[in-house]
Amino acid sequence: MRKISSKCKLCRREGVKLFLKGERCKSAKCAMVKKNYKPGVHGPKKAMTKMSAYGKQLREKQKAKRVYGMLEKQFKTLSKKAMRDKKDSGKKLLSLLEKRFDNIIFRLKLAPSRISARQLISHSQFTINGRTVNIASFTVKIGDKIAVKDIKSKSKYWEKIKESIKNEKDIPTWLALDNKNLTAQITAEPDVEDVANFIDSSLIIEFYSR
Repeated sequence: MRKISSKCKLCRREGVKLFLKGERCKSAKCAMVKKNYKPGVHGPKKAMTKMSAYGKQLREKQKAKRVYGMLEKQFKTLSKKAMRDKKDSGKKLLSLLEKRFDNIIFRLKLAPSRISARQLISHSQFTINGRTVNIASFTVKIGDKIAVKDIKSKSKYWEKIKESIKNEKDIPTWLALDNKNLTAQITAEPDVEDVANFIDSSLIIEFYSR
């Protein structure tokens, strides 16, 4: 069952911003600014305890799951798939996570968060190579072309998005965005170095290798 409790508590539990609520996470209203301690009545008073190796692996796995908004079964399946790559299972996992359709829409700035991206996808707002795709977990590949459906591209939401991404420069280099026509193309494999600085995928692989 998908987690529906406060998204801010998830960030506080992991001790880092997971950027689950779009622009709010970048503002002074962010819970990590106002309540930078773990949730619960003992949160402000609880002393830091040394974490076991298993604990570190578990927390890293939970953090990644929450960042990408995945259920345990989905995440485990993807991790096991990544583990087939004997060279670097950790980087393979990050690449698979980055190539999820909902993450692509988020990275292209067509949605303020991955949660919003999933909603747009489920409402059949996009096509991939001319075909409607409404599955958030769909894995894109190099050469795939993404577009907002013509019939819906004139809505106020998309006009607002066009304006907000007009001068956007924070788009990953492996994605080519045409902000005037709301189309994009996957031009290369994801560059996972930035993600690797935030998520230690080797700990996740170790967790599922037990």
